[in-house]
Amino acid sequence: MAIESALKERYDREIVPALMERFHYQNRMQVPKLVKVVVNMGVGDAVGNPKMLDAAVQDLTLITGQKPLVTRAKKSIASFKVRAGMPIGAKVTLRGQRMYDFVEKLFYVALPRVRDFHGVSTRGFDGRGSYTLGIREQIIFPEIDYDKVERIRGMEVTLVTSAENDEQAKVLLEMLGMPFARH
Repeated sequence: MAIESALKERYDREIVPALMERFHYQNRMQVPKLVKVVVNMGVGDAVGNPKMLDAAVQDLTLITGQKPLVTRAKKSIASFKVRAGMPIGAKVTLRGQRMYDFVEKLFYVALPRVRDFHGVSTRGFDGRGSYTLGIREQIIFPEIDYDKVERIRGMEVTLVTSAENDEQAKVLLEMLGMPFARH
């Protein structure tokens, strides 16, 4: 059996009882939990230079520890010189142990390395308990060697929870260690 991450252990031991008390759940199974994390990197310049996509795939593999899926254009857009079916990005869906390891690294290592970091916005919720965070540069992750980066790329991290609403999701993410900005 794999070694459980400290974050998962803390969720089971401390966060579940705290959420049960706060939201008056009758059963542990009602408590919101992190379901999956989707990391998406759009590579628009892959249209002109396919090597850019390879670099993005390599970066995502290093960051998440899992090989990404290459995403393709759904429809043709002439002004962007994109045809349907062209590779234009990469995404990874993390679950289980890898998900907790990534979230721990994101909250406690990568985000604090962002220049002038004052916390993440609370406006990234979608109304159904998921939170999306935009990251401007992949170099905040310790696995990425700054000297080998051809181009600074942004990515989108979506944390999908089983919460019924944004309030429950926000409390869950705060307890997991998400550094929300204090307004």
